[in-house]
Amino acid sequence: MRLTVLGCAGSFPGPEAACSAYLVEAQGFRLLIDFGSGSLSALQRYADLDAVDAILLTHLHCDHMLDACTYVVVRRYAPDGPRPPLPVYAPMGAAERISAAYSSEAEPVDDVYSFYGLQPGTFPIGPFTVTVDRVNHPIETYGVRVEQGGRVLAYSSDTAPCEALLRLAQGADLFLCEASYLDGVENPPGLHLTGGEAGEAATKADVGRLLLTHLVPAWGSEASTVEAASAAYAGPVEVVRPGCRYDL
Repeated sequence: MRLTVLGCAGSFPGPEAACSAYLVEAQGFRLLIDFGSGSLSALQRYADLDAVDAILLTHLHCDHMLDACTYVVVRRYAPDGPRPPLPVYAPMGAAERISAAYSSEAEPVDDVYSFYGLQPGTFPIGPFTVTVDRVNHPIETYGVRVEQGGRVLAYSSDTAPCEALLRLAQGADLFLCEASYLDGVENPPGLHLTGGEAGEAATKADVGRLLLTHLVPAWGSEASTVEAASAAYAGPVEVVRPGCRYDL
């Protein structure tokens, strides 16, 4: 199983990174987890435009799904003909959300995507066994656990501390975890994690490696975030970058 970071900026694209998008590959199958603002550009550096086999959207904030709207053009208007509908696993309302963002007339996109509503549980996507659960964010949001070949990737999506996150991350080889907020300041409740909270979750879940993502470069401090995470978690800690690849 291989993870490629396409975008990792939190809330809005940064000067060097698109928003959240992560390509997970195994046995020739490509699962795109989240499709945030600007990430379609990065996708073309690491895969053919038509190479995505399925999409999982963890929630419907723009920084995690907006390029699924742009991707409608890619699949509907390809010069050699439209592509078959692509499976999209997402919270209820994703079809309407993408349609409304794509066109002011809320043009249907069911010729481009086949939507499957997420709910807590475990199900197959290609060669992967995927488990999702609701995490602590203002809208319906799912953390993700992906298993394949005895290896485990866990992804927090956007969340404040919660028990579901620990269950999803338990024993994961790689824990891709958001760290949007700085420690030691008063942050809005029920939205995001600090670096320290990401480190605490990694320790409680006994993960093998902590990958920090969804930092907001314009408002935060990468060094402080890494320092706080490393103080709470004794294992390897790294801030992901666009183009980083991790083989499990």
